[in-house]
Amino acid sequence: MKLTHQWLSILEGCVLVALGLHILNSVGLLISGTAGIGMILNTVTDLSFGQLFFILNLPFYVLAWRALGKEFALRTFIAVSTLSGLSELLRHVAHIDIHPIVSAVLGGLLVGFGLIILFRHNASLGGLNILAVYLERRFQIHASRTTLVADIGILVAAIMVLDGWRLICSLLAFLLLSSVVGRYHRPPTWAQNTETKHA
Repeated sequence: MKLTHQWLSILEGCVLVALGLHILNSVGLLISGTAGIGMILNTVTDLSFGQLFFILNLPFYVLAWRALGKEFALRTFIAVSTLSGLSELLRHVAHIDIHPIVSAVLGGLLVGFGLIILFRHNASLGGLNILAVYLERRFQIHASRTTLVADIGILVAAIMVLDGWRLICSLLAFLLLSSVVGRYHRPPTWAQNTETKHA
């Protein structure tokens, strides 16, 4: 029963993130982390966001497996694969006409809460999320701080592909995402135990 609850929660987290990313993508806005990198590359390649997101995460599984454990790596791989599939599905079946500010608010909040669910069930969406969880477990650096630094780097890169208005709206989505993670994320029992072992 507990195992079913965990995997259902991971699926729910992926659905929230996929919907948030789709809302942001619908008006050309960006979000933080590997997803943001995928969105930027999506503007200059023929690959879809789902395909790029899956490919970009492949190198990070090595860090996840070696530093965070095979269970975390497996859950993250399944979460990334699920999100990639959901993103492809939404791209074909859900067409949204939405104001950029509303998109930024809804997208940022949905992605933030989806990540919280995944973090609490020993999973992530790969890439910079893996790094954030690793730094939190190993050095007790809160995940929101790592997310914020990643946001700044992606915003700098986004200047090359976004106009000023979309850049401002993307920044709003970034801030809402960081706010949600900063306020609601608490290192769960498995993270606290890991920190104790490293102490």
